[in-house]
Amino acid sequence: MAPRPGRTALSGVLLGLLFGSCPTATADEKDLRKAVTFYASFDESVKADFGGGQRGPDTRINREMPKPAPGSAQLYDIEKGFDNKVFTIAKSKGIAGGALEAVDVLPKNGRIFYPAKGNIAFKKDGWSGSMSMWCKTDPDKLLKTKFCDPIQITQKGAGDGGLWFDFNDAKPRDLRHGAFPMVSEGQKGISEADPKAPMVRVPGVGWKADDWHHVVLTFANLDTGKPNAVTALYIDGKLIGEVKDRAIAMGWEIEKTGIYISINYIGLIDELALFDKALSAEEVGLLHKKPDLLSTLKQKRD
Repeated sequence: MAPRPGRTALSGVLLGLLFGSCPTATADEKDLRKAVTFYASFDESVKADFGGGQRGPDTRINREMPKPAPGSAQLYDIEKGFDNKVFTIAKSKGIAGGALEAVDVLPKNGRIFYPAKGNIAFKKDGWSGSMSMWCKTDPDKLLKTKFCDPIQITQKGAGDGGLWFDFNDAKPRDLRHGAFPMVSEGQKGISEADPKAPMVRVPGVGWKADDWHHVVLTFANLDTGKPNAVTALYIDGKLIGEVKDRAIAMGWEIEKTGIYISINYIGLIDELALFDKALSAEEVGLLHKKPDLLSTLKQKRD
């Protein structure tokens, strides 16, 4: 049993509580806005409001081809723009203003994406960042496919240099966050079923169609070559879990990398943002408390 504190130590603790002498971390709204590299309010358009690269989404679709040989990559084509019958703006239905509404699944495993170049803080010799978004869906009733990724940032795929969260094929569905490193040529990547896979799992997440939920992914020390990477999953302002003490390299060719959203997703998405740093728990809490905190960035839209 630990010894009880003496009178002097206890008095110091009480004084600290009474007079605030113990420092506490605080989140600053201006600092949060300065850290944004990409922001889509979805108030008026599927086009993003703020970013350093292309702000309008394009569409990636799988190319029809004979059954590929084991280990070979699926080929795909890029189509400019997106299907505005599947992806629309739901005026005044967002957590703040309008929201992106996805009403169906694209054919040929299609998915929309914003190019990562200029919109994400990736550096080949080490980088950190964060993603924040709001979702409104019922993964057990609305989704039509086995897997759904509200967001997936990758060049090649979820299991080969991918940062994402998804809903899987469990019944009821789980929510999972993955931070899968690039797979070297000739090597086999780790399976999602492996207990050591770089994932955070939320069994039977149980979201309902009438409720908004805030999801934040933070990532620090990626692509450093050292076993010091950390990625974290926050839901509704609370830390759910982390992937840490690993060497995690995305290894992207940034010109070929995409910020894929609403992959097989049906429901609403709002206030999508990327940052150039791993947000603190206090900053995540501030974003959750003030969903419209980044709305002033709309003034900088071209």
